[in-house]
Amino acid sequence: MKGKKKMTVNQMVLIALAACINAAGGQAALALRLPVYLDSVGTILAGILLGPVYGMLPSLLSGILMGMTADIYSLYFAPVGMITGFMAGLASRGMPELMGHTSWSRLFLASAMITIPGTVVSALICAGLFGGITSSGSTILVQLLSHTPLGMTASVFLVQILTDFADRTVSLFLAAAAAGAVPARLRQAVCGQQGRTRSH
Repeated sequence: MKGKKKMTVNQMVLIALAACINAAGGQAALALRLPVYLDSVGTILAGILLGPVYGMLPSLLSGILMGMTADIYSLYFAPVGMITGFMAGLASRGMPELMGHTSWSRLFLASAMITIPGTVVSALICAGLFGGITSSGSTILVQLLSHTPLGMTASVFLVQILTDFADRTVSLFLAAAAAGAVPARLRQAVCGQQGRTRSH
């Protein structure tokens, strides 16, 4: 128990801020009926700065908040965001240059690493619980493809892979840019030892 690190106030503030960023991005995507979700920018930012475990918390908080206030689907898809945050933390540990200037190929590689596990879970939830119909703008694409020989389940998987990858790539780009813009001293204050290790 002695080796267990407690969450600091700075980390709590960052997680709360990340959850608010998720909610704002998700609401904007819903209002504009975009085929991407924009509800994981804060989650990925927390994963990059705080690591895999704390990276899961913003999506849990924003999923509960959005699910109880604006979009019930957010509650059901909260586990997908938690997986995204966890994978973002792993990706940033393997590619610390994500917080600075990285190549597009590395960005796409990290995005694929973050996307695939969550997409599998997301597609199962979407097809199994909701029959491919959710509040997202991508539902339109699912409905169009479901009338082709692909059928509903394959259509959900195909659309989820495409839209999730596009969404995570945009979200990762924004989150990495934000993380890279954080001054080293502030990053160290928020991340503690993790921030010192990455600042080298």
